Amino acid sequence: MTKRSDFLAANKGLRVARAGFVLLVLPHAAPDAGDIRRFGITVTKKIGNAVVRNRMKRRFRALVREILPEHGLAGHDHVLIGREGGVERDFALLRKELLVALDRARAGKGDPPRGAKGGRGGGKPHHGRGKGPRPAPESPQT
Repeated sequence: MTKRSDFLAANKGLRVARAGFVLLVLPHAAPDAGDIRRFGITVTKKIGNAVVRNRMKRRFRALVREILPEHGLAGHDHVLIGREGGVERDFALLRKELLVALDRARAGKGDPPRGAKGGRGGGKPHHGRGKGPRPAPESPQT
């Protein structure tokens, strides 16, 4: 995958989080997708400098090329988003986590979408500041 719109669309799909990465899976928009398994990799600057990010992307590419042809979901886009601990993780452990994540995605068992942590139910955050409702003024006694 190379287009930004494909990555943004994948964000609406199934999300499976692991310690080293987050896997997003979304069916292709094209009805004739067939057996095609596309993939994309994203590693943000929060992870580290260019050397660290490129190393993580190389590791993810190697994982995807090894695992996706056999274990990927046919007719789906797969996006790996790097997480902070992903660079130091053992490659065999990353491979195992990706297989588990693909199995969960195949079963439709994704994690809750981002921002759905429960609580107040949306809207503006309340920080406890401000005056709030004022009490009614007391009437003078005569």
